[in-house]
Amino acid sequence: MMDRRDFLARGLSGLGALSLAAGADAASLFDPLAGLEPIRATPDRIFRITVCLRPFRAAGPRIAVEEVGRKRVVHHYGHGGSGWSLSWGSAEVAVGMALAEGMTDIAVIGAGAIGLTTALTAQRAGAKVTIYAKEQFPDVRSARATGTWSPDSRIAMEGGVDAGFGDRWEAMARRSFAFYQGLLGLPGDPVEWTDRYMLSDGPAVAPAVERGTPERPDRFIRLEERLHDIMPRSVELAPGTHPFRTERARRSSSLTFNVADLAHQLTTDFLIGGGRIVPMELHEPQDVTRLKQKTVINCTGYGARALWRDESIVPVRGQIAWLIPQAGATYGVYHDKLAMLARRDGIVVQEVGEDDWFGYGDANEAPDREAAEASVRKLAGFWK
Repeated sequence: MMDRRDFLARGLSGLGALSLAAGADAASLFDPLAGLEPIRATPDRIFRITVCLRPFRAAGPRIAVEEVGRKRVVHHYGHGGSGWSLSWGSAEVAVGMALAEGMTDIAVIGAGAIGLTTALTAQRAGAKVTIYAKEQFPDVRSARATGTWSPDSRIAMEGGVDAGFGDRWEAMARRSFAFYQGLLGLPGDPVEWTDRYMLSDGPAVAPAVERGTPERPDRFIRLEERLHDIMPRSVELAPGTHPFRTERARRSSSLTFNVADLAHQLTTDFLIGGGRIVPMELHEPQDVTRLKQKTVINCTGYGARALWRDESIVPVRGQIAWLIPQAGATYGVYHDKLAMLARRDGIVVQEVGEDDWFGYGDANEAPDREAAEASVRKLAGFWK
């Protein structure tokens, strides 16, 4: 799910600026307001409210092998707010471990973003794959994700990672980014490039910096600069060339995941490729011995905290108010600790707080209707 830093970092990776001509000739060639119709932000348009618990680990995702009885278990979970974005790259690492001993009949536990991409990656490597899962889309937690490209969103703590983590993360992020380019332009637009607007009434918009305190001495690691060569630059819009109430607006572009269609596409591809999805609920590590496959990839996300007794996983709560989609509205806005992303499968409205600590350690999955409606009313004030 999206946080304040993700939204800003995607837009501030470049330093370019743009001055738009005010003449009639320039206006006839380029309409800066095209596609920026105001969102109909009223509580009556909320069609659902969801809460997602991001599975954060200070050391980053757990991609490691463990023997359970006679089973070889490859753990693949704990991606924080980077699950969809980092999934293909981290799946290649996990699948490589799973196939290292020559096994070609693989079990995947979990049918969320990490489970589906891992199963497809194993399939493409020549394995026969069965997914075992308690829940499938749209009931999995990753169905409630914001849907923006954010490969370093709450991915780890600076003091929790080893010296090689940054290089491993970069390789996974670049692989995922390259893979998603192959999904652009497909029917239903499961993945597409869309614009983002960072608004401000004061000086240039800048991300908040988490500062260490006695209670929270560590900081979330930031790695987005490693991808500066593949991310588009942001541009400053001249006053009067945007429809927002604020004095300043900065535009960037980023990948958007229309999760409903993306999940449907991946599930269909998996089944067409000969995969099977078997409903099953596991309660403890020894339950993997019930599976017929000797190699298991554990992609249970936040569920691994209970299933695997892994208390290194910390929940980070994020709530979304979903507004009915608007034809032609496919852009995002950030202002005043509120983020909006207009997707084809719903308009995401989310309070993101001052910094990455917002929602940290909060395991409450109950929707807050009052807070959702307040967020939507705040959004309505973004336009002139």
